[in-house]
Amino acid sequence: MSKIKFGEKMKKIIVGLMAALLFLGCSSKGAEEVVVEPKLVVGKNLADMALNDQFEKAQALDSNTKKVIFAFSKDMAHTCNDFFVTQSPTYLSDNNTQFVADVSAAPSLIRSIFILPGLKDFKHTVLLLDDKMIAAPYRSNMDVEKIVVVYLDNKSITNVVTINSEDELKKVIEAK
Repeated sequence: MSKIKFGEKMKKIIVGLMAALLFLGCSSKGAEEVVVEPKLVVGKNLADMALNDQFEKAQALDSNTKKVIFAFSKDMAHTCNDFFVTQSPTYLSDNNTQFVADVSAAPSLIRSIFILPGLKDFKHTVLLLDDKMIAAPYRSNMDVEKIVVVYLDNKSITNVVTINSEDELKKVIEAK
């Protein structure tokens, strides 16, 4: 076999192997296909929920927290943040509410270069779900294209509702 034919065959084999590895690496099977026990269920307790905020400071729920707002999609996070920036920096804490944004779907490079620096501009606290494995139980059985509101009594979930707009968000947060 000539050196040229052998080189062409090796090239085809290497390209084939690289293509196979690429397809395996891009497989859609990931954390979202793993069956996880949902966390946002009436009767469950969120006492173990401890997330970092946009400044990488660990935050935990306190017993005064009555509502936790979850934004699992980029659009819903923008809806929430667009509303929160029009309020006082203490608006959420004044209303015993926490805000959680799920940024786990974004590639880590995009998160570190664009998303996290942008979140640091906000005066309100944004708790982050930034790992797919940690986010999965919170996302499980939720309509991730809506804002999810979790009502709490001493860190125990009493109700879970979904909303779509800034008007609904304001009503939910300010309702006593």
